[in-house]
Amino acid sequence: MNQKTYEQADLTTDHAECVQCGTTAEGTPATWTCTIANGTRHHLCDICTRAHLRVIESHLDPVPTR
Repeated sequence: MNQKTYEQADLTTDHAECVQCGTTAEGTPATWTCTIANGTRHHLCDICTRAHLRVIESHLDPVPTR
């Protein structure tokens, strides 16, 4: 695969734009969600994060049990 890893992704940003609704913010607010897909950083504002929480949780790796 030729996908960029987390370390290779562009991690510097002066502003964040929600990929869902287009809201912009100065810097990256602590309440926003950030993901990296194919080496590109994507942000979701707090409102869109709450609206899509179940989908976000479904993509998380399972927690190993002891």
